[in-house]
Amino acid sequence: MKKTLTAVLLSLTLAAPVMAKEIAGVKYPDTATVEGKELKLNGVGLRKKAIFKVYTVGLYLETPSKDAAAVLNADEIKRVRMFMKRDLKKEQITEAIENGFKKNAGANLPKLQARLDTFKAAIPAEIKEGEELILTYVPGKGTTVQTKEKSIDVEGKDFADALFSVWLGKDPVDDGLRDGMLGKD
Repeated sequence: MKKTLTAVLLSLTLAAPVMAKEIAGVKYPDTATVEGKELKLNGVGLRKKAIFKVYTVGLYLETPSKDAAAVLNADEIKRVRMFMKRDLKKEQITEAIENGFKKNAGANLPKLQARLDTFKAAIPAEIKEGEELILTYVPGKGTTVQTKEKSIDVEGKDFADALFSVWLGKDPVDDGLRDGMLGKD
């Protein structure tokens, strides 16, 4: 009887759907649908600067992975959903992303610079606490930069690779954040 009960409980646990994750009071659903495909929440993280909570982030992938190189190399839909934990001016956001972009783009930076400038232009003058910045790469289309004010596309997988490398590359903005996004927390 005890073995049967244990087996039933174990099977129910394994069959239960993955629940949304919460970090710093922000709930990330376990899935997101993009272009008719269901992406799975790979992991979440919190970006801190000194003692301040800056933003939370959720990484959604077609094929979940704990391997950053595999995530970056995959020519599949991927999404980074950033939820602001404080008001940020455009310069704060673009400078931080540009610094991480430059560290990870390396020799490809000159050919990516114009697209990086297009990306920076898509960021509003200010993103308020509680607002989101959503970055979605779709093969053959490019990266959509979406804020509450507008949405703009930046072409190329090479651009997406450099952009997602800000968080997942060899020189990420924050190692703990990368680990969280990769589900290693």
